[in-house]
Amino acid sequence: MGDPSSSTSWSSQKETEDDRMIALMLSEEYTKLDGAVGRRLSNLAPVPHVPRINTYIPNLNDATLDHQRLLQRLNVYGLCELKVSGDGNCQFRALSDQLYRSSEYHKQVRREVVKQLKDNRSMYESYVPMKYKRYYKRMAKLGEWGDHITLQAAADNFAAKICLLTSFRDTCFIEIIPQYQAPKREIWLSFWSEVHYNSLYDIQAAPDQQKPKRKHWLF
Repeated sequence: MGDPSSSTSWSSQKETEDDRMIALMLSEEYTKLDGAVGRRLSNLAPVPHVPRINTYIPNLNDATLDHQRLLQRLNVYGLCELKVSGDGNCQFRALSDQLYRSSEYHKQVRREVVKQLKDNRSMYESYVPMKYKRYYKRMAKLGEWGDHITLQAAADNFAAKICLLTSFRDTCFIEIIPQYQAPKREIWLSFWSEVHYNSLYDIQAAPDQQKPKRKHWLF
């Protein structure tokens, strides 16, 4: 009789390979720069990005004010969010939606970002205030919040300019540029600062969406 664990492992590997193939096919459809969101924000000067881990989570009052500020900015620039679940994977879900037009490939995105971190230690280690192996192993866990280092790794891995419309009082717009190659695409995210990421669209081109499950205490 065959080992049932081997069968389960093979099935899981097959599903992962199928997901990777589907994601690759979808990605190829969206490699051209859309530009619609960028045109709306063309008058904003981006702030240089500094990779860092998450160190501060705002209290409820500050988070509420930040969220109101972000909503005002979205309204001013004619943008809207495709909201993703607040389950600890929101950064990877938002990246997945921008890359593949579905947030459901967030596990694949996380794996690729962690591989980028693992294989290119010299590019990121100086930003990590802990043992580097411990950091990327922690980041590999489903539900672990992405940070500004994983955003840089995503920009590098996907050859993408990642643009954040933020709720920071003094920093409206942040650009994250690939370190050693020219960007081949743009990724637009909203960033409710240190709380939540969503995928960002021109309001006239926003896709239909189902309401995400609310799993975080702030939303």
